[in-house]
Amino acid sequence: MLSLLIYYGTGEGQTATVADRIADVLRNRGHDATTVDAADGLGDHAPESFDAVLVGASVHMGTHQSTVSEFVRTEREALASRPTAFFQLSLASAVDDDSARADAAEYVDEFLEKTDWQPDRIGLFGGALRYSKYGFLKRLVMKRIAKGATGDSDTSRDYEYTDWYEVEAFTADFAAFVEGRLDTSAASDRTQE
Repeated sequence: MLSLLIYYGTGEGQTATVADRIADVLRNRGHDATTVDAADGLGDHAPESFDAVLVGASVHMGTHQSTVSEFVRTEREALASRPTAFFQLSLASAVDDDSARADAAEYVDEFLEKTDWQPDRIGLFGGALRYSKYGFLKRLVMKRIAKGATGDSDTSRDYEYTDWYEVEAFTADFAAFVEGRLDTSAASDRTQE
């Protein structure tokens, strides 16, 4: 059994939902998965006490949560010494359009350059429009963005764009990578020390 940390930042909760699904997939494979919301801080969940780390963030107005960027910069040494993955949620990944997909990839490139981190795996997922959780101004801005991107501008409801099959496939791929890279029995011995 491997121990995996899933550290994420979320705006309105969709990244938390994805982190929970990733944890479920990992647990179904027989591993120990711990989710930590960046807003709550690390607590006693130091990355060096885990065999592998997944970091997740959502994109809002072209940027990721600063708490996630700070975590990666602060924990860069621990992240470099174990298998890691980065997953990002954005409206750009929800659209089947080459330009939008390029924007989503650019957000990742900027994040990795800013944090000087190179994860082993990267997942890009559609996020959600949570009109019910936005304030007045943000609702107007997101309606305008969504109108051009997805057409979903009815602010009386929320929209989810996450492809759960993609999330599960990404998680299975990362888990297989970690399992292949680390001897499972040796990893378990390490976490029990």
